Amino acid sequence: MSLAILAIVGGLALLAWSANRFIEGAASTALHIGLSPLLIGMLVVGFGTSAPEMVVSAMAAADDNPNLALGNALGSNIVNIGLILGITALVTPIIVNSKIVLREIPLLLGVGILSGVIYWNGALTRLEASILLAGFLAVIGWSVYSGIKARNDALIEETEKELKQHPMTLGNSIAWLVVGLVFLIVSSRVLVWGAVEVATIFGVSELIIGLTIVALGTSLPELAASIIAVKRKEHDIAIGNIVGSNMFNLLAVVGIAGTINPIEQLPKEVLVRDWPVMMGMTAALFIMAYGWKAKRGEVSRIEGGLLLLAFTAYYVWLIMTMTG
Repeated sequence: MSLAILAIVGGLALLAWSANRFIEGAASTALHIGLSPLLIGMLVVGFGTSAPEMVVSAMAAADDNPNLALGNALGSNIVNIGLILGITALVTPIIVNSKIVLREIPLLLGVGILSGVIYWNGALTRLEASILLAGFLAVIGWSVYSGIKARNDALIEETEKELKQHPMTLGNSIAWLVVGLVFLIVSSRVLVWGAVEVATIFGVSELIIGLTIVALGTSLPELAASIIAVKRKEHDIAIGNIVGSNMFNLLAVVGIAGTINPIEQLPKEVLVRDWPVMMGMTAALFIMAYGWKAKRGEVSRIEGGLLLLAFTAYYVWLIMTMTG
């Protein structure tokens, strides 16, 4: 028991450290090989913050724990919007000026609907997982096209500023990229083992463990990145990381896990509890960015508080499910 808890705590700490090293190394390497700052912000940083979810879910699926992998993906999306965006907006109201980020939010809503259609039959087959991966490639293609087409988007200036904060030589960049990836894999293996052990000891479903402990842990890079970004007044990076990460989770993370180990029978809670909550959070983000305010692209402190309140209510629901 104590060893399993130690594995979770140690795995999460190492996961957060290695994810940051991996993202910094990948972003700097991409800059050295000539990738534009906008594409680095959209692809390397935006999707790179989901590297922990991807590796952990792949490990879980390979270890025949696909429900933990699915819970990690859905739970991370709920954590990203409800907890991370909520806390970040409470620290500083988030004003989004990037047209690209604003276009990504309805795209995320569409990706969420697609995932629900796939889950509706109560299973996740390899074919359906392949559809998700194809969708991810399409999003990558759209991101590259948008990045090439964009000229003076606010995300460009913020990403250039961020890249100048941590200059590295090409050799150091590649070294951190490799070291970060290796320790991502090691820490993910340790974390998955500890999480499964705890689930077995307490008789809690792997889905719940994925939605809670693992999702919170793998979302640590997004939390750190978002708070640092808003303190530097890089609001577009803060919300862009969350939107990009959530699309990555639904398409690539679930797609890879489902390809490795299809789920013959999805837990019913996914469709009646977890997916609806995730979509509600996503719809709330869409409304805040586009809907009822005269000023588009702003998440106020009040709205951040509402997101945090919704997240807390969801976790109370999960705890009641565990104890009841």
